[in-house]
Amino acid sequence: MSSRGDSLTTPALGDLAVAFDKIAEAARDRLPVNGLTHNFYRYPARFSPRFAAAAIECFSVPGDVIADPYMGGGTAIVEGVVAGREVIGNDLNSLAAFITKVKITRITASDADGLLRWAREVVPCLNYRTPAEDVADFIDPVKTKNLSLVRARFIKKLVAVAIRSIEALESKRARDFARCAVLRVSQWALDGRERHTSLQHFREKLASTTEEMLVAINQLSERVRESGGRASLFNLDAADLHTAKPFSGHGKRVSLVVTSPPYPGVHVLYHRWQVDGRRETPAPYWITGCNDGNGASFYNFGDRRQAAADNYFSNSLTTLRGIRRIMRDGGIVVQMVAFNSPEEQLQRYLENMRLAGFDELPVGIERIWREVPNRKWHAQLRGLTASANEVVLVHQAH
Repeated sequence: MSSRGDSLTTPALGDLAVAFDKIAEAARDRLPVNGLTHNFYRYPARFSPRFAAAAIECFSVPGDVIADPYMGGGTAIVEGVVAGREVIGNDLNSLAAFITKVKITRITASDADGLLRWAREVVPCLNYRTPAEDVADFIDPVKTKNLSLVRARFIKKLVAVAIRSIEALESKRARDFARCAVLRVSQWALDGRERHTSLQHFREKLASTTEEMLVAINQLSERVRESGGRASLFNLDAADLHTAKPFSGHGKRVSLVVTSPPYPGVHVLYHRWQVDGRRETPAPYWITGCNDGNGASFYNFGDRRQAAADNYFSNSLTTLRGIRRIMRDGGIVVQMVAFNSPEEQLQRYLENMRLAGFDELPVGIERIWREVPNRKWHAQLRGLTASANEVVLVHQAH
């Protein structure tokens, strides 16, 4: 379905039926997330690349401007540039912005050579016995909270030694890439881990992961060269996205939004790991050199203790109105959302969409629901709660 022009009309019902069949099939795909650079970091609550790709294929054409205002781990951004779209990515979380940027940034031959040398020659020699004073400047006492616990403290020091070694890489691109590799392996070693990870195993994993990531980024770069896709990334509140340079004055307007916003009443720890049981650490911000937000509430539109979720819906409406400001009339929004209390919150969310300037497009006789795959262990403990299911919503800007 083409989305050219300043104003669009509702797609024909026959086209919509085909599109919704494709989206429903993709949404219910239970295969593990893989391919391209999607596995650079295991971001919580990520939707499948197949879902993002299906929405992009069904509701846009090459050259269209598409956006994800809550891009998280950047799934829609990666799929958008591969599909030849001009992509606008945004997230309030600086960690999300960092990860997505690494996922789509081309690595030069010189950078790749330096990273291979680092993986093959430096990483195997990372030494826990490095004097503490040599790595003191590379350990943030706030962002390493709870990493002094039994199962984490040895990994903590080795990570500090790795971060110190990264400083010798020539370009910021290469240093960010290496930090992302350390992030990915540290998550594997620490987050929700019941057993201690040996230092030798950590070094081996970091070396092999870096090489795997280099293969993946080269594959992505080749696909993007062929498609002509490009992306601009921002680290803003979605309500302020209209102030970004592409939209200033009579700038670009978005034809398609593909996204998964924060969920009402569902507080996923996008910015924390669980170490030594259920103890939280903001270590991802330490490893990546990013600034953290405002505790547990910052990325969820409201504190996790707010059962009524009134604050969520107030903030959600503000951001949805901001998103409407960057869209063309007739533009399409495809999103995947979960609710703590679907019977109440779904209707409130749909009302927010209406107030923000969007009309829902009926996806058929029944809504498209899917069970969230690969939930973390602390979610599994709660069993099949309402928030274990996500629903696909499709709206058109009026």
